[in-house]
Amino acid sequence: MRLERTRPSATLAGLGTCLPSRVVTNAELTRSFDTSDDWIVTRTGIRERRVTSPGTTVVDLAEAAARNALASAGADVQALVLATTTPYRPCPAMAPEVAARLGLTGAAAYDISAVCSGAVYGIANAVGLITAGVADAVLVVCAETYSSILDPEDRSTGVIFGDGAGAFVLRRGEADEPGAILAIDLGSDGRHADLIARDAPDGRFRMAGTAVYRMASRTFADTARQVMKGTGWAVEDIDAFVPHQANRRITDAVVRELGLAPAAAVGNIDRVGNTSAASIPLALADGVREGRPAPGHRTLLAAMGGGLTWGAAALVWPEVEVVSSEL
Repeated sequence: MRLERTRPSATLAGLGTCLPSRVVTNAELTRSFDTSDDWIVTRTGIRERRVTSPGTTVVDLAEAAARNALASAGADVQALVLATTTPYRPCPAMAPEVAARLGLTGAAAYDISAVCSGAVYGIANAVGLITAGVADAVLVVCAETYSSILDPEDRSTGVIFGDGAGAFVLRRGEADEPGAILAIDLGSDGRHADLIARDAPDGRFRMAGTAVYRMASRTFADTARQVMKGTGWAVEDIDAFVPHQANRRITDAVVRELGLAPAAAVGNIDRVGNTSAASIPLALADGVREGRPAPGHRTLLAAMGGGLTWGAAALVWPEVEVVSSEL
């Protein structure tokens, strides 16, 4: 949907990230799986990923990324939305605990579970809260500890996923200012829920990789096109395309499907792996440090995840200081 310019705008004002300090290389994984560095890089584009140390939880990562985003924005928030697929308990939600640690007692706080689409769904939630007048500023936190739910004997997922967290602050602003969320598309198809799921008996994460790969490039491209319609942008107008970091081959296929210039694609999967909901803010943070997106760049975010869910969002990149840390 295109956001009406007569309504209040939600504007990106801060970006923070946090990664575990422990680096796990492909060479280390060859001691656990029947694989090789070449096999992993060729099929996924991943060379290393980050993994939390024992005792570090998804809330710890979320808190650190959230603090960094608040420092980046220098704004007070009235609500916190946490996108995660890896809570360490099903009830109560993680978000109120993160809010309490940040001194936000009394603020609205809730979890969402859209798996790898979590960042876009979180942004959409923030847009809704701000444009409805519920909050003047919203903290969207995306945090994952996939190492806590992977099957240690499953090579297909064990080489792909990593841990990490990223967070955005969105504030009430003007529709024509840099950072304003210009258009959003969201969707789902529960007929394919079994393709990406946590098994009920053991709580382990499973993914039907081949089937997901076949669907991903088309779904990514379709949701991106819907958002481009909402903004009126043509393909050649896109300066920075920031997809969920699912797999380097998927990103390359989406870029070809959309007809984007390869240089427009922003990614860091080689360094952090697939971090699910956290992947878009983590990729954005690295991209900003490397100059894409830069202020004024027309920026397109897109994701597909379990559910199946998908979504995309568009904005002109603002002047934002990225604040990052390790834990």
